[in-house]
Amino acid sequence: MEERRETDAVGRSRSWGDERLSLLSTVGAGLNDREVLQHALDQAVSELGGLAGLMHWSCGPAGSRTLRLVLASGLPPAALGGWEEIRQDEAPLAPARAVRDGRFVWLPAAADETLGPGETLGPGETLGPAETFGPGATFGPGATSRASSGALPAATTVASVPLTGPDGPVGALSVLTGPREPTPEQAAFLEAVARWAERRLSRSAGGIGDCDEHPWWHQRPGGSVLQQSLEVVNVGSWEWGIRTGEMWWDRAGLTLLGIPRGYERRIESWIDLIHPEDMPRVMAATEKSLRERSGYEAEYRVRRPDGTSGWVQSRAHLELDENGEPVRMIGKVWDTTESRMARESVGQALRYMSDAFFAVNQDWRITFLNVEAERLVGPAAEVLGRPLWEGPAGTVPELEERCRRAAADGRPTGFDIQWPTDDRWYHIRLVSVPDGLTAYLTDATERRTQAARRAEAERAGAEQAARISELASALADAVTTQDVVQVVAAHVLPPFGASGLLVLFLEGGRLNVVGSVGYPRAFLRRIDGVPAFGGYRLLNEVLGSRRSFFISSTEEYVRLFPDLSGSPALARKNAWAVLPLIASGNAIGTCTVSFDEPRRLTADERTLLTALSGMVAQALARARLYDTEHARAQALQRGLLPRTLPSPAALTPAVRYLPASSGTDIGGDWYDVIPLSAERVAVVIGDVMGHGLAEAATMGRLRTAVHTLANLELPPEEVLAHLNEVVSDLGDDSFATCLYAVYDPVSGCCSLARAGHPPPLIVRPDGSVECLDPTPDPPLGAAEPPFSTVDLQLPDGSLLVLFTDGLVESAARDIDTGIAECTQVLTSEYGRLLTCPPRRPRTNGRGPGGEHGEDHDRLDRLCDLLVGTMLPAQRLTADDTALLIARLHGLPSGNTAGWPLPEDPVAAGLARTHVREQLEAWDLDDLVMTTELLVSELVANVVRHARGPTRLRLIRGRSLICEVSDASSTTPRIRRAAETDEGGRGLQLVSALSQRWGTRYTAEGKCIWTEQPIACGGAV
Repeated sequence: MEERRETDAVGRSRSWGDERLSLLSTVGAGLNDREVLQHALDQAVSELGGLAGLMHWSCGPAGSRTLRLVLASGLPPAALGGWEEIRQDEAPLAPARAVRDGRFVWLPAAADETLGPGETLGPGETLGPAETFGPGATFGPGATSRASSGALPAATTVASVPLTGPDGPVGALSVLTGPREPTPEQAAFLEAVARWAERRLSRSAGGIGDCDEHPWWHQRPGGSVLQQSLEVVNVGSWEWGIRTGEMWWDRAGLTLLGIPRGYERRIESWIDLIHPEDMPRVMAATEKSLRERSGYEAEYRVRRPDGTSGWVQSRAHLELDENGEPVRMIGKVWDTTESRMARESVGQALRYMSDAFFAVNQDWRITFLNVEAERLVGPAAEVLGRPLWEGPAGTVPELEERCRRAAADGRPTGFDIQWPTDDRWYHIRLVSVPDGLTAYLTDATERRTQAARRAEAERAGAEQAARISELASALADAVTTQDVVQVVAAHVLPPFGASGLLVLFLEGGRLNVVGSVGYPRAFLRRIDGVPAFGGYRLLNEVLGSRRSFFISSTEEYVRLFPDLSGSPALARKNAWAVLPLIASGNAIGTCTVSFDEPRRLTADERTLLTALSGMVAQALARARLYDTEHARAQALQRGLLPRTLPSPAALTPAVRYLPASSGTDIGGDWYDVIPLSAERVAVVIGDVMGHGLAEAATMGRLRTAVHTLANLELPPEEVLAHLNEVVSDLGDDSFATCLYAVYDPVSGCCSLARAGHPPPLIVRPDGSVECLDPTPDPPLGAAEPPFSTVDLQLPDGSLLVLFTDGLVESAARDIDTGIAECTQVLTSEYGRLLTCPPRRPRTNGRGPGGEHGEDHDRLDRLCDLLVGTMLPAQRLTADDTALLIARLHGLPSGNTAGWPLPEDPVAAGLARTHVREQLEAWDLDDLVMTTELLVSELVANVVRHARGPTRLRLIRGRSLICEVSDASSTTPRIRRAAETDEGGRGLQLVSALSQRWGTRYTAEGKCIWTEQPIACGGAV
């Protein structure tokens, strides 16, 4: 049975070895030498069941060569120190023995476990107890102790085979295994892998010769001179407690990285997601940020738990304690997979275009060169990262001076030079970019001997290629769909001499116009919303075949699409390039570049336009997502603001709300007008600090809270105190400003309190403007009640101008300057015309009066004047703005009456008498009976349950208000009286007879009030 199992194991080993060799023969096409050999090394380790793999290369003069470690797999960095360089004549070590003897070798890993010349471990032999790695033992040449470097397991052995070149062994392929000797099949597989590696290297540019000639282990992907694409709209936030190791992600971050909801909030949860190849770079950026107390930025790949992967970018800032030590890192992360794809696509186009192209950074070190440039400057493996002037470019007369001048001026420049390596003439085009300089070299040898027309054509081709990087950089800054259309129009149309651009986006089975340049409106109305399949046959062909159509004349257009013969005349175009927009494998629309005159594009121009359409498609898909998300966010914010404001008799309001014109997040500015009892009205305006959906949601909560507190008839300082508790409960990072004011039209008094909010402007009827003390109480969330209250006596017709800081403050203007500019607008000739109160006829206060409509129009124009002056359309702002202007209307004289009442049961009868006499005087006889019942119940309730002094007041406004006040703070409540109860039904009667009723507290006690509707009509 044991023999049978061994036979099966050998058979499986042979089968797996064949499969692995077959796999090696198929994976190398798209990888460079280093990546392919790394894969072969991993296969060898897996086949032998080893612990790790090593590949050494022979360097130095013959006879004293050193084996250098060029590839490793499975060993921690601490364990590689002793294997980095091995003397070729050190026979006890397996790699050296394999190179020297030119055959398969199996030896112990430890240098002190020396076997005799030609000895290996025999079949079935293992290392004895004395040969294991105890504390302090060594595990390789020059190795350190187990405790300091993480020693290899006990009894580790090494199986090595030589790598042979034309002149003999040049390296060794080794696998670290356990004490059991590799089987003959495993040894044969290791040798087969070595032969395959020799064949692979013999086909490469550098061959398999000396290590100083084209060293393949220096290979790395080509760099890119393109700026990174703009971040996508979906952005996640994270926070890392540096001292505790706790790491927290918001919902967007969890979704972006694929982290499950129940993840462990530790820094290790993030580290496990980073691709191993990107780990050193990410850790280096983290250490630099902590060491220099600077910002953190890194782009890396993540391997999500669901098996998917992608590129992300993180940016963060540090929070320091009082000693300047970092305690917390807070940042954002966003997906850059699509932008990487776009950059790589452009990089491929640049790398294989016919002209030479290279780029240098600000230190004049070469960062990128394409295949043609390698012929002139040198192989990428040798010159990347080195100064440009150390190569052939340093011998070109005046080249360095002109390059430095182009970088300093920031303007593209071009001239002819003779290159020293081939003595040919080239036209070099220098373009300054944010991170350095790019150079395009077009062979101009033939041009210099031919006609000027051919020379100009070649130069124009080079200039068109130069715009690729400019377009990519501009698309990276484009945020909205219109931004993308404008960038394409500015960077694509001029180089090709085109006059028209039409971008159609596929939505709901129809093609909608999202941007156009140079097309008449009649044509756009005809093309907008056509079915994607079944409308214009040309567009159907482009979307269905996903290939570009190039039509050079109107005749060719009519011949291809006779059913669309009227379109060229309507569009006023005579040549077209219709390009499909493909993003993430899906056709998302079309892009048409058109010409006024017939035009036949060259093959290079067609290829370039097709390549550019891919970049445009990626940018449009990202911008479309941003437009959708931003529109939803703004709709949410506007839904939280009042749809319409009430128009109480005490004031006429006019408002404006303007979102920020720059940036991507929404704000938390808000306003409201709330009618109160006794014809009083509350006005409120506030601003939640910060931008985003969370701030908009906080604004909605505060607005709801203000409504609730206002209905409780609380004074302004108590309203702000309760709002301060609401904001404090949201967290230490939540703050808001607020101004709350209550205007009483009977007394003309306006009481207001402010928490961190800009002061209001008061415009009196004579046109004078007054600004309150600009120093308010601290903002909500940072204040300690009580809040201070300001009482103002404002005459009829005064204006209250309330605003948020977005109107008066910006990066170029402080708040005091902004308030002074607002005052100048209000006191200007046109401003005084709009602020002066309209003529107000004498009324009984029962209706709104026609003058309110006229006044509302004036206030609307005043809002437009302030916004247009303070926030002109051409000035971008990073903050939202809310503006509320209210015209105050005092109650005309003769519309109030009040009487003191005795603390006696006769008070009810006396109150009825006062009511009857006053209502008859006001010509409100139809309300006498109801009002007498109401006042009887209210006064009887005071006599029975409260204490004096008692007072009765009647107010005639849009409704009849009856108030009974006393010195008690007890709140009356409706209760359900049983059938046998003799009392308890008074407040039920009050509720049934009045339109509204309630209780408010005063400085002396409380006031119970009722409202009854008044039929309009009648004069005082």
